[in-house]
Amino acid sequence: MLKDFVTYDGVSVPAVGLGTWQSAPADCYNAVRWALDAGYRHIDTAHAYGNEADVGRAVRDSGIPREQVFITTKLPSHIKDEKGTERHLTESLRNLGMDYVDLYLIHAPWPWSEIGKDCTEGNIVAWRTMLDLQIRGFIRCCGVSNFLPTDIKPLLEATGTMPAVNQIRYFIGNTQRETTFYCQENGILVEAYSPLATGNILDNDVLAEIAARYNASVAQLCIAYCLHKGTLPLPKSVNKARIEQNLAVDFALSESDVALLDGMDGIGPFRKLRS
Repeated sequence: MLKDFVTYDGVSVPAVGLGTWQSAPADCYNAVRWALDAGYRHIDTAHAYGNEADVGRAVRDSGIPREQVFITTKLPSHIKDEKGTERHLTESLRNLGMDYVDLYLIHAPWPWSEIGKDCTEGNIVAWRTMLDLQIRGFIRCCGVSNFLPTDIKPLLEATGTMPAVNQIRYFIGNTQRETTFYCQENGILVEAYSPLATGNILDNDVLAEIAARYNASVAQLCIAYCLHKGTLPLPKSVNKARIEQNLAVDFALSESDVALLDGMDGIGPFRKLRS
């Protein structure tokens, strides 16, 4: 049984979550149902994914009490104002069919159509609004996604409150070391999205050789590596067997293998998030 992570403000977060990015509605519903049946209690979605309603329906149909499932969704990256933040959270809650979300994230520090744009002031407004919505009971935990330390510091300076979570792209060969170090030094939980590099490193021969030493799949190795590094992996799959397999990570990596994996920079796809 994997041990939950706990945010600095005391919220317990199940150690492996199901990612739903690029999951079409019908596939998303099935994937969430299979995940919940397999023992997942953490589902990650976003307003921008267009599948919040399917996540919510799958949770309801599972029969598992709402309070036992940790649900994350995200404020669209281009929303940087008070009214827009409130409106989009309301829309997400309506889509999900829920009264609250466990974790609400600013999806990115800039609109995806304007990567690298300085939206510091807008992020502060959105962040302050989210903290108010948390006080009002609509959000249990507030965080960010794709933020660098230079994006996070203004939020703390303006409000006195640090994000509890930063969800970043993180996988073997691309671990955003400076951002990860900053977050972990400051008590921010790092969530690893695309921990399988969207499937692009699963046929790597070196990883296959290491995984074989643990009688594990390459995907399980990738997930175990994230956990070893103190990050919370969010593997995405719409395949029932792989969903089940991705949660069955009950082995610890040797320090020698971790050192080898640490040195494998650049083995997966690299896409700069900033211009």
